[in-house]
Amino acid sequence: MATKKIQGDFEEQYKILRDYCEELLRVDPESTVKVDVEHEFNPTSKTRQFKRIYICLGALKRGFKAGIRDLLGVDGCFLKGPFPGQILSAVAPDGNSGIYPVAYALVEAENKDSWTWFFQLLGQDLGLNASSNFTFVSDRQKGLIHAIDLVFPAAEHMHCLRHIHDNMKGTWKGDLYKNLLYGVSTATTVQAYEKAMQKVLAESKALHDWMLKNEPKHWCRAFFSGRAKCDMILNNHCEVFNKQLVSGRDKPIITCLEQIREYLMKRIVIVHRKIASSKGPLTPNATTLFEEIKKDAFDCRVIWCGQGRYQVSGPHIIEQRIVNVEERTCSCRRWDLTGMPCRHAVACIWNMRMNGRGDGIPERLVDRAYWVDTWKAVYMNTIEPINGRDMWPVSRCPTTLVAPKYHKQAGRPKKKRKKSVAELEELKKAVETGPKLPKKGKSLTCGLCGATGHNRRRCKHGAATGGAGSVDGATTAGGGA
Repeated sequence: MATKKIQGDFEEQYKILRDYCEELLRVDPESTVKVDVEHEFNPTSKTRQFKRIYICLGALKRGFKAGIRDLLGVDGCFLKGPFPGQILSAVAPDGNSGIYPVAYALVEAENKDSWTWFFQLLGQDLGLNASSNFTFVSDRQKGLIHAIDLVFPAAEHMHCLRHIHDNMKGTWKGDLYKNLLYGVSTATTVQAYEKAMQKVLAESKALHDWMLKNEPKHWCRAFFSGRAKCDMILNNHCEVFNKQLVSGRDKPIITCLEQIREYLMKRIVIVHRKIASSKGPLTPNATTLFEEIKKDAFDCRVIWCGQGRYQVSGPHIIEQRIVNVEERTCSCRRWDLTGMPCRHAVACIWNMRMNGRGDGIPERLVDRAYWVDTWKAVYMNTIEPINGRDMWPVSRCPTTLVAPKYHKQAGRPKKKRKKSVAELEELKKAVETGPKLPKKGKSLTCGLCGATGHNRRRCKHGAATGGAGSVDGATTAGGGA
């Protein structure tokens, strides 16, 4: 009863869900809130069974359009409680490599139908269509690949390398094969990719064929278009967001949705503090990355070829690249992929200053997604607070929502996600090699008599000589020596 009073009733909250949606639209009319219901065969019925809900808050929509790159990570996680389902989310990386959730939905299951519905609404909110050159990163969930191909056929779809590695570890275990996989995925040119694949072939032809079957164009940087100005090969942003949802996944539907909204509302304010303390033209994380790039640029030798083109050598003797400053490209493709000048480009920009052809400030050529001004523009859109349910507007919809037909799961609900076989193996390995050694297989040694096979509590010799309460034959309790 106490829990119900604090968190709310599971079934009752479906009845007032439409009122909650009205309140969200009242405080920010630019928000998108869509409720979908199961098909009702009786048109005169006054109830409709809940199926799914999609929410894209107006502030997040405006923030995304203000300067977030054309990249979204998409993922799903389980809902707990008597009405289980899935939480679908779309999360973008901001200019400081932080997470920027854009939209989320509670659906009945993770399949092609629910993902298609989610992407159609997301496309309407962000102005995307079938010909949009957008980029998605995913873990290749059920139905997701087909849904993206259906709604956004022109989009680029990257696959999270961690999940590819998890699939690979069942057959090819160990750091050797892991390093080979990551060596292939981090290659930024076709030549580097082919060289990395030759190393894989030398170790295992079966692994080489398996990688080709998994289409490297989805997880190798050498084949990324660079439209998103991001070379990420992991879907970490969605994983971070999902972790924040753990405490709300076993709550009634409105309580769950409110925990998500309140987290997003508080996070924007936290980022405001980081922005206020930031110095320089770039975001803190971008500044750190770019300083490392500039250190590497000192070892490069530059030759100007005219019309903004340069030949750059070093730091290694066989490394020579072509840079076009006007087109902001380099044959190493790092500038193309990330939007941040590589070491070869930085060396060219410094060379331009020495020859009177520019101010020599490489930060000016960094993509605007990494600028502090863009970061501010994104997070100036704050989420509006809402009233309590006693002040929510009453929905004018003539039908009442009822809970979906799901039964309460047996046993105590699990809050933690089920770990993969690869994660369990890593955990087991960490325990075995960690600071605490397992006791299994070790013989006991008595602290009193020094014999093995028992401890001091079960020592018969120690009991005869005074046991645990004696020290060198003298009693320690009441009485003297």
